Amino acid sequence: VQLVESGGGLVLPGGSLRLSCAASGFTFSSYAMSWYRQAPGKEREWVATITNSGGSRNYADSVEGRFTISRDNAKNMVYLQMNSLKLEDTAVYYCRGLLSRRVYWGQGTQVTVSS
Repeated sequence: VQLVESGGGLVLPGGSLRLSCAASGFTFSSYAMSWYRQAPGKEREWVATITNSGGSRNYADSVEGRFTISRDNAKNMVYLQMNSLKLEDTAVYYCRGLLSRRVYWGQGTQVTVSS
């Protein structure tokens, strides 16, 4: 089982980034997929979730209206489009797969918002 995030980097406030997460080794289309993030000195927090079919999406209040989660079950990929980035969005971003009690995590990708 692997979840590999990519797309992180350094961006100016107000800018955009698109994170990707490539999944392998499990039945991706059966799993709800989420993005989490962890800022320095803080606990990991939930950012967004998309159901296995992609029919439902939910967001943390802090990113609602700025971030969009999506998935492509044919490619075993999940994405996080991040717009209007703020300094407080700086964190390591992780993707997570969940089905019942099976949970898989990626290794994370760093997003730094700085002027």
